[in-house]
Amino acid sequence: MKQSIILPAEWYPQSAVQLTWPHKETDWAPILDEVIPCFVCIAREISKREYLLIVCPDKEEVLQQLGEIDTDRILFCEMETNDTWARDHGGISVFDNGTPSVYDFVFNGWGMKFPANWDNLITRRLFAAGAFAKDILPVNMQPLVLEGGSIESDGKGTLMTTVECLSSLNRNEYLSREQLEYHLKEIFGLERILWIENGYLAGDDTDSHVDTLARFCSEDTIAYVQCTDETDEHYAELQAMEEELKAFRQLNGEPYRLIPLPMADPVEWEGERLPATYANFLMINGAALLPWYDSPRDEIAREALQQAFPDREIVGMNCLPLIKQHGSLHCVTMQYPEGFINTEI
Repeated sequence: MKQSIILPAEWYPQSAVQLTWPHKETDWAPILDEVIPCFVCIAREISKREYLLIVCPDKEEVLQQLGEIDTDRILFCEMETNDTWARDHGGISVFDNGTPSVYDFVFNGWGMKFPANWDNLITRRLFAAGAFAKDILPVNMQPLVLEGGSIESDGKGTLMTTVECLSSLNRNEYLSREQLEYHLKEIFGLERILWIENGYLAGDDTDSHVDTLARFCSEDTIAYVQCTDETDEHYAELQAMEEELKAFRQLNGEPYRLIPLPMADPVEWEGERLPATYANFLMINGAALLPWYDSPRDEIAREALQQAFPDREIVGMNCLPLIKQHGSLHCVTMQYPEGFINTEI
């Protein structure tokens, strides 16, 4: 099957990354003084290497919070927002017969767990505001409930995802796995889907997004969370996931090169274990931003990820504030490939 639609991998050259900024009307309100410096650090690293698109209700307020950062490569779009998880409410970039196109799936707050009335409108409002390149196809509305954190693409027709998320209650439970697979293949021009049936993280609100568990780093390499502590509650599930990954094959029949990332030390807040994970890294032009949790395992994770990306700088970033709302670095970002963003807005 010749691919007329291509879902590019995250390592495809990028024009910009989207951040949806925290403010006092979001769930971050009690810890804004902690999380805003974290967002500022992420903004700084991204804007060193490519454009940054900030979605926020008040541009002037964000400019004050950014402080001394060079804003030459920072773009703003003002609009109402519920929250900050751009990975899940952001547009999904595809090439449709070579032409850039942005899919706008239904975002319903991870199965109606949280309000999403404003966030579900962000992508089409970005298009109306001229944020996307002038030659881009109109935003393509998709009826499926789907978040960017739930899918991983190798850019060559293979998608990796988890069974638990895509078929969970209040998402697409009316579709069988076979029906879901058919729709995903049609929408993204896929050759095949690798379904992960095991693996979870305590405190996760997403129903096991794949970007918290296992990630494509290249066409033949997958980095994943490995748990070796038999006393850890995740041990059995993550061991079972590891066996699944070992059984996966590339299109050429070869096994994948697997790079284990350490299980993060337990992070707790208000008596609850949080879903800290090193798999939630972000690939940007020339670098990979890696969430850190003020732990000795941070450096172990950096060294492991460097094996996956020998030609990229691995930049560790303290994401303890982010994990307090049950997400991490990849979750608050959405990349757009070259040719997708209007840098003149």
